[in-house]
Amino acid sequence: MRTIVQTSVGGPEVLVLANRPDPLPNKGEVLVRVHAAGVNPVDTAVRSGAYPLLGEPPFTVGWDIAGVVEKLGPDANGFAVGDEVFGMPRFPREAAAYAEFVVVPVNELVLKPKGIDHIHAGALPLAGLTAWQGLVGAAQIGVGQRVLVQAAAGGVGHLAVQIAKARGAYVVATTSSSKLDFVRGLGANEVVDYTTTRISEVVSDIDIVLEPIGGENAEEALKALKDGGTLVSLLGISDKAKAEAKARGIRHEHISVVPDQAGLRELAKLIEARKLTVHVSRTFPLERAGEAHAFLATKPTGKIALKM
Repeated sequence: MRTIVQTSVGGPEVLVLANRPDPLPNKGEVLVRVHAAGVNPVDTAVRSGAYPLLGEPPFTVGWDIAGVVEKLGPDANGFAVGDEVFGMPRFPREAAAYAEFVVVPVNELVLKPKGIDHIHAGALPLAGLTAWQGLVGAAQIGVGQRVLVQAAAGGVGHLAVQIAKARGAYVVATTSSSKLDFVRGLGANEVVDYTTTRISEVVSDIDIVLEPIGGENAEEALKALKDGGTLVSLLGISDKAKAEAKARGIRHEHISVVPDQAGLRELAKLIEARKLTVHVSRTFPLERAGEAHAFLATKPTGKIALKM
């Protein structure tokens, strides 16, 4: 099979195409012929060495996949050869998703939603599960709550806006000037241009904040959060923000996404109910994975994906 490998950490140029033997599924696993693999910020952080999640190279980055079941391992129940599937296997361990074939545990995979192609399904799992686990799992979002989604045009953010709306929340979203209309189109009740407006000057009485950026962004978002509310962060927040949260009875949930078959099924239901749409800005062929990483650094709208 063709796969992307790297033998050192560094810039996008360290991602190179190689040929490797097809992997074989073990007990409780299936072999998936990958049609598309999502590209996420964590991929670029691992590639560069900024986030040494997989230790020292060589390794293959990537966790999002969509494709077709090619072969069943022993006791791989629940799927058949030919099933169209998607998932986020093994995170935070190596899944090696930038490849034509990937071995996946059956409990980390679900059937691809109807009405969505492999490109969009492959772009969904990691960002979608992050939003789902943050809002539904950690924050326990409820009908009528006021939710602030930061970086709402990004991979996680654009899905979080839609998930919050589907759960009956009132959504305030932040984004840059050029993406205001895009975020409004997702269903956000209010959209704030963070490049020209301080959130705390126009937003208040928020029950839940989903904060993917960290640093001063979290400190500013706290000012909009009501006492006793919930701050869900994807990255670390400052000691100052932690102290303020504690003083005001704000619950801080620092989450890291994990494989979640039940969560994937819920995302698939939202897709099929037309309450969730994955926006894919651009696709790249597998051999141009380095270009995909370079493009991701420009902070495109929504997601990008590799095509096999």
